[in-house]
Parts: sequence; C-alpha cells; structure tokens
Amino acid sequence: VKQEGLRFVEQELENISVSDLHGKEGQFHYNISQVKVLDLQLPFSDLRFQPRQHLAFSITNASISLRFRRQLLYWFFYDIGSINASADGVQIHTVLQLSKDESGRIKISNMSCNASIAAMHAGFSGTLRKVYDFLSTFIITGMRYVLGRQICPSLNHAGLVLLNSLLDTVPVRNYVDEHVGIDYSLLRDPVVSADTLDLDFKGVFFYRGKEDQELENHAVEPVIKETERMVYAAFSEHFFDSAMHSYFQAGVLAMQLEGEKVPKDLEVLLRATFFGTIFMLSPGTVDAPLRLALQVSAPPRCVIKPSGTSVSVSAFLNISLVPPGRPPVQLSSMAMETKLSARVLLHGKALRVLLDLRRFRIYSKQSALESLALFSLQAPLKTLLQLTIMPIINERTKKGVQIPLPEGMDFTREVVTNHAGFLTVGADLHFSKGLREVIEKYRPAPTAPGGPPPAQPSPEPLQL
Repeated sequence: VKQEGLRFVEQELENISVSDLHGKEGQFHYNISQVKVLDLQLPFSDLRFQPRQHLAFSITNASISLRFRRQLLYWFFYDIGSINASADGVQIHTVLQLSKDESGRIKISNMSCNASIAAMHAGFSGTLRKVYDFLSTFIITGMRYVLGRQICPSLNHAGLVLLNSLLDTVPVRNYVDEHVGIDYSLLRDPVVSADTLDLDFKGVFFYRGKEDQELENHAVEPVIKETERMVYAAFSEHFFDSAMHSYFQAGVLAMQLEGEKVPKDLEVLLRATFFGTIFMLSPGTVDAPLRLALQVSAPPRCVIKPSGTSVSVSAFLNISLVPPGRPPVQLSSMAMETKLSARVLLHGKALRVLLDLRRFRIYSKQSALESLALFSLQAPLKTLLQLTIMPIINERTKKGVQIPLPEGMDFTREVVTNHAGFLTVGADLHFSKGLREVIEKYRPAPTAPGGPPPAQPSPEPLQL
C-alpha cells in the first residue's frame, strides 16, 4: 500500500498545476508561465497508522525538477525562452482521517497537509545571464512560494476526491442473485492502532422480499489474533446462518426429480418398497412416473469448530406417482436429517463454500413401523443425494460472495483457519491494477458548460 501510494503521489505531483507568475523590480519586468514538472526524486517516504482514526503519509528531502517559460524585460532588452529550476529539500506531511459515511462505506472524511521547500535553484543562459543571476532572487522566491502553495491543494484533491472515488468501489449492500443480497456496511468508524486498521463490517445476508428483516445474532464475537498475513477477515456462524435463512425465506431450498430424472435403480427399489400401496391403486396409476420432492423444513444451521465446519439440514421427502392429467398420488412422506461438512475457500475476492454429505437419516412421520420399512432406502437415497443433489448445490455456491475490497486490489497466499464459533480468512494484498487506473475509470464526467467547476485546484496568475 505504501509503494502504490507513493507512486500515486508521484503521479499527482507530476501533474501539479502551478499558477503563472509575473512581477517587476525597478526596470526589471518578468512573466513566468507554462510550468512543467520534469522529474521527481522522493528518496524517503513513510506510511504509518496513527491512532485512533488516521493514516499518516510523509515525504522528506525530496526534489522537484521544473521547466517554465520566461518573458523578461530589462530596460531596452527583451528576452524569451525557458528556464530549468529545481526545488530541493521538499517536505510533505499529510494525515488522512478515516470514518464511516452514511451508507456505511469507509471514507476519507478529513485531510491535513503541510508542505515546505528548503531551497529553490534556477539556471539561466543567454546574453542576459549575469543580469538574470543578479535578479533571479525575485523569480526564485516567487516560484518557491507558488510551488509550495500548490502542493497541498493538489494532494487534498487527490485524497478527498480521487481516493474517495476508489473507496466508492468497495461493495456495501449488493444483491447476490435474484433471491438474496448481502450487507457489508460498516457498523462504526474504523479504529486505528499503531499496528492495525480494524474495520467492523455488518456482514449479513438478507432476503430481497423483506430487506429490512434481520436474523437475531447469537454467535460469538470473532477475535483475530493471527499476524502472519497482511489482512484477516473473520466470519462468525451468524454470517452463514443469515445466508441459509435468507434462501429459506425465498423458498428456493427445494428440489424435484420426476420421471426420467429419477435414477432407474432407485425407481425399481422405490416401486418394490411401496409395492403394497401401488398394488391397491387403479391400473392407470400403477405405471405412472415417480416424483421425488425434497423440501427443507427449517433454516439450516451452521456450526464452526476448530476441527471443521458443518451444516445441519432438516427436510421432507415426498414420494408420489404422477399419472398424466390426474392429481399426484402420494406414496410416502418421510423426514430427513442430514449433516453436511463445509469447506470454506477464498478464490480471488470470492468466498466459496464446498459441501459434502457426511451423515444421513430418514424416518417416517407416520409410524415407527414404517420407519423400519424405510431402512432399505437409506443407502440408495444417500447415494442419490451425493450424485445428483450435492453437485447442483455446489454449482450454486461455486460463485461465492465477494469480500469487500476496492477494485484493483486482490488477495494472495490465502489461508482459512477454523476457531470456536467463527473462522478467519488470512491473505496478503496485491494490486492487480494501479490506483491511478481505477481512479481514471471512475473519474466523474466533465462538468457541462455553465455548471459548477471541478473540485480541483485551478491555477490563477499571481503577482509578486
């Protein structure tokens, strides 16, 4: 972040807008214009946390090489040309205050800046070189004042406008799909210590049909103690429970297999199991296709332990015959209890979950005797879930959800660690795009004629 920030500051200073300068001393009249930064040397820079809400960025002993156009009049002599100059011993110190805005997004809410130039040098050539050397103090003093005056406005604009446009790319409240969304808004202002920047995100899913409804949080508060990676994100059981509760509210935790989609071996076994019931049906119903309707009966629950993550699911499985043009004939309605093992992965910015069936049990809601009769279906139905249902579920969770990072910033060296009641995702940061590239992509469109001026320093001629 320090390296990318320094490169961004260099780019800002290279494009600094310096006002034209004109003045006179006795019979000496001068006009300085078209100031251009040729080179920057920033040998010493530092970015550090400053408790409780600030980032401090400083540059010391820097130098800025300039070229500008001169127009000089001394008595009867008139001269035009260019001058090379350098500002040495440049000191810049900025402090950025971080806070939560109304939408719950991290923002730079305030910024202070101090800049100074220890010395200014200019090289003159031509027939009036000795005259320039004698009178250059006026030009150098003026240029030192003008340049020093423009550094902080340029950096303030870079922080409060440009960097905030980068922070606007951090997802806050997004729709995951047509059923649910996720709220990543900050709960409070960022907290800065000497070593860390702590961001407390809400981190909950919501059903798009009832966006204001929230699931009560009974999970433990995550505590991050790891320090081997640059960034750690903690996810409690409530994060995953809110996702499953939202999808349950949306009514999409259901699946149906009918006709040819029911595996042939399972169909034969089911018809044999319920032969007595089928035998009593009318002839037109006996050969009707089978339908297996699976419906989750309650929001699944997540349990995170140091040994692993599991998800408990309760569901109903209804087995029916569906004769063409006639109402379905139910053969059985059984309850299912399953426990899935969950493996949480981080791929890029996406948090993914891969599920695997660990335990499975079915029983009749009617009687213990029927439950005993269903025992033979235990293994084939478990196989059905593993081979048919689980791949469909994992295909849906493969996309994952995005962890809130600005555009152009990615994770590397990801590691997931389980704790009691929560898990942490650790990673290092990598800039896949430069700050300037992302900022230019989202830079506001130019203001229409007659509208308000852009929020950046606009040079005006100065007279000394």
